[in-house]
Amino acid sequence: MLEFVKPFAEVCVALIEILGVSVITLIAIHSVLRACFKLLRKEETDVVVQEIRQRLGNGILISLELLIAADIINTVTVKFNLETVSILCIVVLIRTFLSFTLEVELTGKWPWQEKKTQ
Repeated sequence: MLEFVKPFAEVCVALIEILGVSVITLIAIHSVLRACFKLLRKEETDVVVQEIRQRLGNGILISLELLIAADIINTVTVKFNLETVSILCIVVLIRTFLSFTLEVELTGKWPWQEKKTQ
């Protein structure tokens, strides 16, 4: 492998991981603050709770995708051996399962199901 690829990939992995963690942190803070303001304006609690769950769930889904991308780059370009590939497979399976269950929790349907027209 070319000498400059590994250090470049390590920097890319670190940046993508930071972005993934930042996304979930910022969305969590934004969701909680927004919910607090809505509750202070005496909006219905059930609606506010549902909205915060939607926002947090979407933030987690985006973050999971970013973290999976970082893991793939790290495994393929930086630490390519049987052990890291096996660990990557397990991590991707777990994160994919989490993504699917979050999607079902947020939308009430599997990602591959057709959208219902109104």
